Amino acid sequence: MNYRDENGLRDVLCDKLAGEYVLGTLQGGARRRFERWLMDDAALRSVVDGWRARLTPMAEFAPAVRPRRRVWRAIEGRLRLRPGVAAFWRPLGLAAMVATLVLAVTLVQWRSREPAIDYVATLSDAQARAMLLVTADRRHGTLDVRVADGVDVAADRVLQLWAVPKEGAPRSLGLLPRTGAARFALPPNALSADVALLAVSIEPTGGSPDPDKPSGPIVYKGGWVQAM
Repeated sequence: MNYRDENGLRDVLCDKLAGEYVLGTLQGGARRRFERWLMDDAALRSVVDGWRARLTPMAEFAPAVRPRRRVWRAIEGRLRLRPGVAAFWRPLGLAAMVATLVLAVTLVQWRSREPAIDYVATLSDAQARAMLLVTADRRHGTLDVRVADGVDVAADRVLQLWAVPKEGAPRSLGLLPRTGAARFALPPNALSADVALLAVSIEPTGGSPDPDKPSGPIVYKGGWVQAM
């Protein structure tokens, strides 16, 4: 297929190929041609970097999946390995498989005419570890939050999510679960142009006594990235 026209790489196809390249579904000659274009096209490299920034953090929140035993037997048979040898690679295989599934779901959403996710934010701690994943869906008016298993909150404390504007007081977006996922109504000011970042504070049960600012420490923060 000829991927170029007189105006260069088509914008829509550029996004599609970049997403498939990051996901790993672009293979064979098409992948090699795309990699040659990457060497000479800074704009295309920027699109690929954008896909990596949007998709890769989502793998941090995918639950572990244990494949059935017959899957490993089939792998050993295809590779002509002794029984049990494939077990050495199981941890790496699981991580790769989970990451691929998460990215595949995201790419399918992107391909639809009406994407389910408009904005994504990965909130990290002081050690730059991803601890929360926040997604916004304007069409359905929902805000989804996934909290990593490593988050530790005392029984008498809660996590509170804030939109921090460039100027003025922070805006509370809701109280979060200690683990797992939660869905909220998307506040109209959560995606305002003046939002500099999202932040999570540790608050007493019921949330911050002051509706205009956190009363406890800020433990996680991160910025919105537009999904499309």
